[in-house]
Amino acid sequence: MKNNKEELKNRLTPAQYEVTQNNGTEPPFRNEYWDTFEDGIYVDIVSGKPLFSSTDKYDAGCGWPSFTKPIDEDDEIQEKEDRSHFMVRTEVRSKTADSHLGHVFDDGPGPSKLRYCINSAALRFIPKEKLEEEGYGKYTQLFQK
Repeated sequence: MKNNKEELKNRLTPAQYEVTQNNGTEPPFRNEYWDTFEDGIYVDIVSGKPLFSSTDKYDAGCGWPSFTKPIDEDDEIQEKEDRSHFMVRTEVRSKTADSHLGHVFDDGPGPSKLRYCINSAALRFIPKEKLEEEGYGKYTQLFQK
């Protein structure tokens, strides 16, 4: 899915464009979803593809939304080596839109020890009550108790 840069500039906010298209990073603790913990899923702001579930979200104390795993393992998330800023990190991008999402680190909880540290500007949150009407009905099963 190649995106027309002009169309994206018109559709996305400046912060969303900077993060997803220019590998930007939003400020910690001053972004939309870092402290959001209601039930729902997070989709790529560019393509609308599902990326993460609130069932895998936790407070890592870093100021960005953090997840233990993608919503569908190996489906929409791709990882690339990132040597910017004099560091070696693993960048996380969406496969369909090639959006920069954030980075994955090996200091998370649980058996995988992964922490997907994701920019809110790369995400759109769909509350569980709206999953059906927004076309993400198959994900309602994540929130059945």
